[in-house]
Amino acid sequence: MKKFISLALCAVLILATLTACGTATKTTTKSTYTIGLCNYVNDASLNQIVENIQSQLAAIGKEKGVTFDVKYQNCNADNNVLNQIVSNFIADDVDLMVGVATPVAMAMQNATEGKNLPVVFSAVTDPVGAELVKSLEAPGANITGTSDYLNTNAIMDIMFETKPSIKKVGLLYDVGQDSSTAAIKDAKAYLEKKGIAYVEKTGKTADEVTLAAQALVSDKVDAVFTPTDNSIMTAELSIYEIFAKAGIPHFTGADSFALNGAFLGFGVDYINLGKETANMIAEILLEGKNPSEVPVRTFDNGTATINTDICSQLGMNYDDVAKAIAPHCTKVEKIKTAESFDGQK
Repeated sequence: MKKFISLALCAVLILATLTACGTATKTTTKSTYTIGLCNYVNDASLNQIVENIQSQLAAIGKEKGVTFDVKYQNCNADNNVLNQIVSNFIADDVDLMVGVATPVAMAMQNATEGKNLPVVFSAVTDPVGAELVKSLEAPGANITGTSDYLNTNAIMDIMFETKPSIKKVGLLYDVGQDSSTAAIKDAKAYLEKKGIAYVEKTGKTADEVTLAAQALVSDKVDAVFTPTDNSIMTAELSIYEIFAKAGIPHFTGADSFALNGAFLGFGVDYINLGKETANMIAEILLEGKNPSEVPVRTFDNGTATINTDICSQLGMNYDDVAKAIAPHCTKVEKIKTAESFDGQK
């Protein structure tokens, strides 16, 4: 009888222990998640992503009853500052890090090697080429995210549809920007196949980019192409008048360039890019998904944004241009020159 009572008591104790463990698991579900978010540089495209990551996380948090405490930093294209920001995020024991643009994503990847800390990137044009992931479908490590891959052939088609008489194209970019590497290579291949001459000019700082723009005017190019290059994007407000006064249309890889004075921007909707980045963050933190198994998200590159101010200055008719390029786009939108998207998008 005593033996039976002892066994019964043991069973009760085991049951109580299991119940307590089960309760503990439920009560340790986090109500607040700390996220380290770092932007590469202050420009219209990347700022738009950051704003929409934050607003979408706030909306998801409200819906799910959790708080996303976002620690935001901007390294302003300074690698030393960037590495310190990433180190601080790790020291602060954040739950997840977000890197906006390729250099930030690479710094976070290097710093988290061997650590169980998820990283989500945004606006990485070629994540496979940058060796951030093994493939878009199966990243394979602690990192995944969203890509703003540019369909270069499509924007080249738009360029020649807009101005069929083009004989020489200027390629304006920063050789240090990974986002430009593949696109410039594709642009050269396209132009060579078409038998069109091209001139390359590069720059990193606003002053260098301005000199490069002036050199392209002196070289008498008929049009200029720039991919999703952050250095040129940052300098766009300083150079757009140079091209407009010379009658040279500037074709670029994002609507933010057109906002800052380029003739046309073609590519990813950065509002949607930011929102989808936030959705991936939530899936990893709230649903327990493993970044290594979450496919990199790419987007339709079908939106062309025309700056109507510059269109008029170049002597072009917006309706005519929109009609001509419509077959190459999902949609065509208007925009006017400004420093930011406030009240415009």
